[in-house]
Amino acid sequence: MKEYHLVAKVLIIGALAESLYNFRGDLIKSLIIEGHEVVVMAAHANDVIHTRIEELGVLFRPYPVKRNGMNPFHDLATMLSLRRAFIEIHPDIVLAYTIKPVIWGGLALRTLRMHLKFYPLITGLGLAFQDGGLKQDVLTGLVIFLYRMALVRAGRVIFQNVDNKQVFMDRRIVSMQRCEVVSGSGVNMSYFSLCHLPEGDFVFLTIARLLGDKGLREYAQAALIVKKKYPEVVFNVVGPIDPSPDGITLAEVDTWQISGSVTYLGSSRDVRPFIERCHVYVLPSYHEGMPRTVLEAMSMGRPILTTDVPGCRETVIQGENGYLVPARNVSALAERMIWFIENQKELARMGFNSRKIVEDRFDVKRVNADMLHIMRLQ
Repeated sequence: MKEYHLVAKVLIIGALAESLYNFRGDLIKSLIIEGHEVVVMAAHANDVIHTRIEELGVLFRPYPVKRNGMNPFHDLATMLSLRRAFIEIHPDIVLAYTIKPVIWGGLALRTLRMHLKFYPLITGLGLAFQDGGLKQDVLTGLVIFLYRMALVRAGRVIFQNVDNKQVFMDRRIVSMQRCEVVSGSGVNMSYFSLCHLPEGDFVFLTIARLLGDKGLREYAQAALIVKKKYPEVVFNVVGPIDPSPDGITLAEVDTWQISGSVTYLGSSRDVRPFIERCHVYVLPSYHEGMPRTVLEAMSMGRPILTTDVPGCRETVIQGENGYLVPARNVSALAERMIWFIENQKELARMGFNSRKIVEDRFDVKRVNADMLHIMRLQ
C-alpha cells in the first residue's frame, strides 16, 4: 500500500531554473504521467525558460537563491522564502537538489510542523569538500554542520554515486540506513541518439561551465602538448561562463585560443551537434556527482576520456569504452589523447560500448523509475 494518496503534490526545488528543464524535465514528466501534481521552484528565470518549464505541465514559483557565495542575509532570505512556500503550497513530498536548496530547504522544514516527506538529492560535493588550508577546513566544517542539521527530517538521502555517499557516512552527516544511490540524472537515449563517428580532422570535445575544477586549464595545457606532435587535431570547448570564485574568465579562454590550444565555441542549449562532430569526449574534472555531459556523449556513441574521481569513474570501464586518468595530471591526459589519435581503429568499438553502458545503467527511464520507487510514488 502506498503511503500517499493516489495523487501526491510534489515540490521540486533547484537553484537554476534552466536545470529544472534540462536535468529534471524527464523526471517531472514521469511524475505527471503517474498522476501526481508537480510544483517547481528555482531562481527567477527569463520568459523563455519560464514558459519552457510550465509547458511541462507544472507550476513554476521563483524564489531568491544565489547558487554561489555565503552571504548570511541572502541565505536567510532563501530559507524564509522556502518556509513560506512550504506553508502556501503544502506539498506531500519535497525533492531538493544542489547544496543550497537542500540545506536551506531542510532547515526551513525544521521550523514547521508539517507532515511531509523530504528527499534531498546530492548531485555532487562541490568546492566545500575539497582539500585546502585553514580557510577551506573552516568552510568544510560549516557545510558539514549545516548538512547535519538540514537532513534531520530527510526520509531518504539520495546520492548519484557511491563515493559521495561514503563521504557523507564517514563525516557522520547521515547514516547508511537512510542512504539511496541512483545512477545520476539519467540520459534520454532517444534524444541523444547513436550517431556515426565523423570524418575529417580528429576532434576532442569538452562541455562544461567555465570553471577551474572542471579541468579546463589541464585540457588546454594537454592540447598544446598534443599539437606539437599532431598540429591538425582540434580541441573544442563548449560551455557558459560562471560567476563563481572558481570561474574562468573569457579573457583567459582567449589566451588559450591565441596560443592555438583550444577553440571556444560558446554555450549552447543543444549540445548534440557538437558531440556529433567529435571523435572523443573529454572531461578532466576534479569531482562530479554524475557527469551529465559524459552520459550524453556515451549515449551518442563516443569514447570517453575522463578522470579517476567520484562520479566520473563510474562512467568508464577502462579500455572498454574509454580511459580514466588522474585528475590535475596534464601529462597523463596528453598521453592518453595521443593514444586515441594513434589507435583510431578502437574508437567505433569503444563508442558502441559507451552506448551499451548507458542502456544498461543510465537510461533516464530506469533512473526515474528508481527515483519514483524511493519516493514511494510508483
